Amino acid sequence: MAAPIVIHHPSPTGGRRVTLRGQIVGLAHTDNDVVEFLRRAGLPDAHDLLDQPDWVEWRGGRAHHYEAA
Repeated sequence: MAAPIVIHHPSPTGGRRVTLRGQIVGLAHTDNDVVEFLRRAGLPDAHDLLDQPDWVEWRGGRAHHYEAA
């Protein structure tokens, strides 16, 4: 089963698009941005999920890095 949260490859201008079950929830520039987007979507303990592949798929680039591609 695919992870419900996808943190996409870094954009050319920096930041990573974040989707939750296929819906865009924001453009993150830090892990804290991701956590806030997911908190707003109803996942209060999202920080604990960032390194769990069942929950989060990091696409392109290294996990937790948001610099321009």
